[in-house]
Amino acid sequence: MITNFILAPILLHMLTAIVLLFFWRNIAAQKVISVIGNFLAFLLCLRLFWATEEFSYLIVQVGSWEAPFGIIFVSDALSSIMVVLTAIISLAVGIYSTVAINPSRIKYGYFVIFHFLVMGLLGSFLTGDIFNLYVWFEVVIISSFVLLTLGGKRLQMEGAIKYVTMNMLASIIFLTAIGILYGITGTLNMADLAVKINNVNQGLVSVTALLFFAGFGIKSAIFPLYFWLPSSYHTPPSAIAAIFGGLLTKMGIYAMLRTFTLIFQLDEFMQNVFIVIAILTMITGALGAINKRSIRRLISYLIVCHIGYLIAGIGLYTEIAIVGVIFYLMHDVIVKSNLLMITGIIQKIRETIDMTRLGGLYKDYPKLSLVIAIAMFSLIGIPPLSGFWPKIQFFGESLRSQHYILLGAFIFASFVTLYALAKMWSEVFWKESPKPLTKEIDRFARLSIYEKAALVAPVAALSLVSLSLGLNAGYFYDLSQRTAVELMNPNLYIDAVLNGNYGK
Repeated sequence: MITNFILAPILLHMLTAIVLLFFWRNIAAQKVISVIGNFLAFLLCLRLFWATEEFSYLIVQVGSWEAPFGIIFVSDALSSIMVVLTAIISLAVGIYSTVAINPSRIKYGYFVIFHFLVMGLLGSFLTGDIFNLYVWFEVVIISSFVLLTLGGKRLQMEGAIKYVTMNMLASIIFLTAIGILYGITGTLNMADLAVKINNVNQGLVSVTALLFFAGFGIKSAIFPLYFWLPSSYHTPPSAIAAIFGGLLTKMGIYAMLRTFTLIFQLDEFMQNVFIVIAILTMITGALGAINKRSIRRLISYLIVCHIGYLIAGIGLYTEIAIVGVIFYLMHDVIVKSNLLMITGIIQKIRETIDMTRLGGLYKDYPKLSLVIAIAMFSLIGIPPLSGFWPKIQFFGESLRSQHYILLGAFIFASFVTLYALAKMWSEVFWKESPKPLTKEIDRFARLSIYEKAALVAPVAALSLVSLSLGLNAGYFYDLSQRTAVELMNPNLYIDAVLNGNYGK
């Protein structure tokens, strides 16, 4: 049965993690097993995506307990997109990690925890139960905390403490909201919640909606509780930062999309809350990025800034705006992960990511610089690259709905992104290097051909994916539109889950 593919990627990552435990001290074997596991999971995720494209909804009932009583996993357009994005990033980061991660970290279980992290991400995107969404979130938090602390350096520990503290706060708020929701409806199945939520006290529903927004918002790094992200994402190795920056903040966005289209319907008050927070998130993230010397910190603040784009798109709550959210989500996951891996390559070349101490990379590595340029120009949104098309949707919907302050925030954030990345390009690639590049400094030049390929190939592949998103915008726009139609018509999801109208 095709629905069995829903659980296959989750189980494969769990199996890979278990197998890796038997090769705890064999670093070479761990690298090979991890890459094979990631590649097979990537193929399974593609298969799941194509099957979901064909059947619209795929559902598996764990233990044969039918909804709403049993635990179910659901693959629809949104979840299948997130699953494929997770597979792409985990494969790219997995290959990159074989060289980028220090052997001492691998000996302490880096790849084992990495696969548990990916398993948690996949589970979060595929679960059809609100409590199990919380459980999968906790799997991700625990795994990410371990990855952050591997190595035990002071800065890492400080960043990890800030990260886990804020995410535990978010989890407490999330769990409280689940408790209230269960108390007033008597169910945890998301489709069943969508049916019963209209028949209970709407005052409590509004309070619960605010709690969900706060919990997911903290996990997404929205204003004013965004500070943990720039404080923690610059401390771990670039491979860890890449999967964090690309996927972990998007879990909160995914959860918002799921709950605020399926369970809660955004009224005028909640729309205004989303839009106000989005404006403040964009502005604070943009202002934070302006004067940063560290490339990693600059990208971290741009992550915060662009989370504001996604929150604003949800707040506008129109089909066209949701299309923009889905498209921008695909673009942002790919580009942010890529840029954070690029910082690792730059650090190997120059032993620093401080822009004032960098320069001359285009002269020394012109081909690599062009690959990096694709990622940077995509993030800026230069047409016809991937970042351009969803911005058009956001700008147009802001203007149409007469949210002129929001439109101004979009334009301001876009110009700051242009300024920050133009400054980065000038400082890192164009200007003369403050010190001559020697083999003693350039650790990248001393790597073997295989090691160079393991670092550059994932970056080049993600740049090509980003380029494909822009050049094949028609297909991805149609995909985003189909996803938006499903989200804005929750009865389709409810009917598939509760009435079994799926896979036909």
